[in-house]
Amino acid sequence: MVEKPSSYRGRLAPSPTGLLHLGHARTFWVAAERARRTGGKLLLRNDDLDAVRFRLDFVAAMIEDLRWLGFQWEEPVISQNNRRHLYRAALEKLHAAGLIFPCTRSRRDVEEAAAAPHEGGENDEPVYPPHFRPAPGDVLPPLGDVITVNWRFRVPDGETIRFTDGCAGPQSAVAGRDFGDFLVWRKDDVPSYQLACAVDDALMGITEVVRGDDLIRSTFRQLLLLRVLGHPAPGYFHCPLLHDHTGQRLAKRHDALSLRSLREQGRRPADIFAEFATDFAAHLPA
Repeated sequence: MVEKPSSYRGRLAPSPTGLLHLGHARTFWVAAERARRTGGKLLLRNDDLDAVRFRLDFVAAMIEDLRWLGFQWEEPVISQNNRRHLYRAALEKLHAAGLIFPCTRSRRDVEEAAAAPHEGGENDEPVYPPHFRPAPGDVLPPLGDVITVNWRFRVPDGETIRFTDGCAGPQSAVAGRDFGDFLVWRKDDVPSYQLACAVDDALMGITEVVRGDDLIRSTFRQLLLLRVLGHPAPGYFHCPLLHDHTGQRLAKRHDALSLRSLREQGRRPADIFAEFATDFAAHLPA
């Protein structure tokens, strides 16, 4: 009997805004292992929409570090900057359905508004106040060829969004209370992370998204976008973040724990992966 090929499609999605560190390596290793052990495919997406922090040398370093770790993926590398027409098409669909609205409020306006708690704590996005929305029945202005105003997705207030995470277990959040209207396109004419990620995961046929658990809150937003755009939702597996000896989560400013520094110190990928395997043994397919 011939075995059917696996339908599993995972992805690595680093952004070229700094050197990859040990935390990235752990998350990417989990993604690669979950794809490998199911006989599935792994894709590499270069999340290079952030024109302010994006640097070409970080793209080269990113690919070099991933290859040093021994990761393999389906070619070619997918670049978000080459897919803007796909995000724009999704935006126009949201606009035609009346699901988005233009927003001229600053982040400070939102933070200072009454009853605008932060969604995921002090460092997360504040919940957008409903009274900042356009009045019901207002006609939406056209998008324009070049977008010069922020556009937000109007969340369905009071609806509970649920999903079961492969690592963190059952998750739920109430729209309008735990998270509010969120950006889908920025006034500098750049699609938001939420929109680009949802569109890419759908059109790339991703069946499971493996990423850090700081993005659990983003999953609720992306699930809403996938639903209204008519795409099935992938599975999700959110890995706990790594922290340094002071308890601070690893970031790209942690040069001492960058993959480049670890390689220069003589660390070997096999030794690094052995530690990861112990941490995630219960979450990997047999």
